[in-house]
Amino acid sequence: MLDLLNIKTLRNPVDARNPLAVHPANWDESKANPYSRLPDPLLLKSGKKIKTSKEWWEQRRGEIVEDFDREVYGRVPPNTPKVKWEVTSTRLEKDGDAAVTVKEVVGHVDNTSYPQVSVDIQLVLVTPAKASGPVPVIVEFSGRGFGGGRGPAGAGPAATASQPQGPSWQQQVLAKGWGYALLSPASIQADNGAGLTQGIIGLVNKGQPRQPEGWGALRAWAWGASRALDYLETDKSVNAKKVGIEGVSRYGKSALVTMAYDQRFAIAFIGSSGEGGAKLHRRNYGEPVENVAAVSEYHWMAGNFLKYAGPLTWDDLPVDSHELIALCAPRAVFISAGVSTPPPGDGWVDPKGSFLAAAAAGPVYRLLGKKDMGTTEFPPVERGLMDGEISFRQHAGGHTSGPNWPTFLAFAERYFKSGS
Repeated sequence: MLDLLNIKTLRNPVDARNPLAVHPANWDESKANPYSRLPDPLLLKSGKKIKTSKEWWEQRRGEIVEDFDREVYGRVPPNTPKVKWEVTSTRLEKDGDAAVTVKEVVGHVDNTSYPQVSVDIQLVLVTPAKASGPVPVIVEFSGRGFGGGRGPAGAGPAATASQPQGPSWQQQVLAKGWGYALLSPASIQADNGAGLTQGIIGLVNKGQPRQPEGWGALRAWAWGASRALDYLETDKSVNAKKVGIEGVSRYGKSALVTMAYDQRFAIAFIGSSGEGGAKLHRRNYGEPVENVAAVSEYHWMAGNFLKYAGPLTWDDLPVDSHELIALCAPRAVFISAGVSTPPPGDGWVDPKGSFLAAAAAGPVYRLLGKKDMGTTEFPPVERGLMDGEISFRQHAGGHTSGPNWPTFLAFAERYFKSGS
């Protein structure tokens, strides 16, 4: 990829834990904002300011999507194959005190164009056994596949904090009378660079390496979530108009990408997503662009993203993460993070950078007749900003969404009850 981009070297990644390292991470807020201006989500490339929702939907939104496709997450190929869903197992179980119906579902991706690669998307759907009708469902990007149990799911290697004591998030969802689904990202696309010639990316590319605009794992996982929603729309136990998407860490990134690109999802819970997710790329705090592009996470992003850790700077990016959040408008998004301390706290994901991105997405929500957070002042830990369609809360725990589940569910109930 470096050869394709004609890049000789990339800038050095930073060390999160050693302040005496040659390239230490920055934890000094006074040095966190080297670039004073963000791209304007309401300014067309022609220089014209948009003033109506019609102009947003017909002109500006498409420009932003194009920039993210080309430079950040990569393009979904037009020849992406069909997925045929099969319910392979249905059983009655208990989850805490709740009687539930558990379905294991497999999405068989058509590989007739390249039989050397097979992709079978794994989805577990759990709904209340005694529901009187279709129920809302929260879909989680889960590190667990079939046979991995349905306890609190981790967010992959980057998530180290455990869930708090008390009911699991799944049990809290069931207590609302809703269901949940666990989607296995690994069954869609491997979480490593070597896997780019396998999975859905390898299948579409017929086992060949990516081009610079080719999609990365985050966009591939989001594509898989959209295909899972295709199935949920056919399942009579699910109210497909009230489906949310959730994830933590790398899966928080992909949950935000999913919500931005697929307008069928009603709500999103974005946990500790950091660089490549809700954190502003232009922020120098915790994890910078270089640590995603130049270390072992390059496969998450489009090949073109590497340019911004090489000959170009973060400020050369045509978009930033506030515009990814803006693509979710007018739907409800809850941005979550832990306490902002260096590792093992959640400072690496830069909670304030995510808050600032959420605040900067506010003009788009207001243009579309919705409420933003109502402030640009970073709130104290555990004081949620929950009154608008964009919400934010930093909990006192570490790299997990566990402590914010009750707050998110109360937030989601507002929309699921009203049907808006």
